Amino acid sequence: MYQNQQNKYLQTSIQTASPAKLLIMLYDGAIKFSKLAIAAIEDKNYEAANTNIGKVQNIINEFMVTLDHKADIAKDLMKLYEYIMHRTSEANIKKDTQVMEEVIDLLQQLKETWVEASKSLNTNSKEIQYG
Repeated sequence: MYQNQQNKYLQTSIQTASPAKLLIMLYDGAIKFSKLAIAAIEDKNYEAANTNIGKVQNIINEFMVTLDHKADIAKDLMKLYEYIMHRTSEANIKKDTQVMEEVIDLLQQLKETWVEASKSLNTNSKEIQYG
């Protein structure tokens, strides 16, 4: 029952979230799955490691597919996403936790950038609405 309530809460959170909030939630998920992959590698549970790295790759793939190529930063973001995909594949093949730590660092930096951009956007929206 508790799990069902959690799922409903998560579903409602996703359905009502702004695009920026959804992006941040996806980064949180990718970071979480990266950490789970590291733990699985350390436990020599390679099936779980593969599954969690696959989840990270699915999230990055979603970023790549939905990237607005008209945006000035799109080319650089695409290169970064491609690099992360390459590194996660490498980590999965070699079962290398250090590579996954690098991936986590990149994901956290990207997330922090979007958090700051979201705050800036919210501040500007409030100024427009109330200014």
